[in-house]
Amino acid sequence: MCVPANIPFFNYNWKKEVWNLFFVFGIFLGGIIAATLLANPEPVAVHPELAKELATYGITNYDSLIPTQIMNWGQLFTLKGFLLIVVGGFMVGFGTRYAGGCTSGHAIMGISNLQLPSLIATICFMLGGFVMSNWLLPIILSL
Repeated sequence: MCVPANIPFFNYNWKKEVWNLFFVFGIFLGGIIAATLLANPEPVAVHPELAKELATYGITNYDSLIPTQIMNWGQLFTLKGFLLIVVGGFMVGFGTRYAGGCTSGHAIMGISNLQLPSLIATICFMLGGFVMSNWLLPIILSL
């Protein structure tokens, strides 16, 4: 959606960066292998107090790592599902590109190399995570 605007930040030579396609394919293939060969058929163990709180948001099925009441094709077309799946995915991708790397890269490599921008980025990642999980996610799950 930003390509027609000719924003310099989004202009890059994709042919030079073709290795990214192999990287994405590897992530996809790794997900398939993990889901088919490494899946644990046992339900996820959830602390009773957490299960009680999650039940207030309508999450009661713990058969998989991701609650099916939130992440499924039917939920994608609801406001809650759209915010969590589509908007959340876009924000993760945009944030990674804007920050010049992922949270792990900044936190592990950047801080160990004593890079101030990585320390600032990691602090912002952590603050954003705390705000999202403690304030925004309960609001979104209540929709």
